[in-house]
Amino acid sequence: MMTLTDLAAEKVKDYLAGQNKSIDDAGLRVGVKGGGCSGFTYSLALDEQRDGDHVFETHGIKILVDDLSLRYVDQSEVDYIEGLAGAGFQVNNPNVVAACGCGSSFRVKEEEGEEVDCPSG
Repeated sequence: MMTLTDLAAEKVKDYLAGQNKSIDDAGLRVGVKGGGCSGFTYSLALDEQRDGDHVFETHGIKILVDDLSLRYVDQSEVDYIEGLAGAGFQVNNPNVVAACGCGSSFRVKEEEGEEVDCPSG
């Protein structure tokens, strides 16, 4: 399961409206890819639902997660942060065991208790 904060949901709605997309047809895709100094990075984009996606709805917004990414972002919350350094989406992920100082890459703990440094492929 994944959720959005109130502010993140407002921003997604604003972005969808700015691209003339309906919340019925598109949502926020949350993905994970290999990279960054800690092993994984988040990938966030406005997208349409694809076959095999896990779909979570919160605040009327669809959160779309592919099967491979779900194991790394399950139970996460997407927030929107506005600060002196800029503004943007932030994933609050309870699965993270280590993160990069820049906050854009992370490492998770495997179900068996071993840390995962970087995905293959």
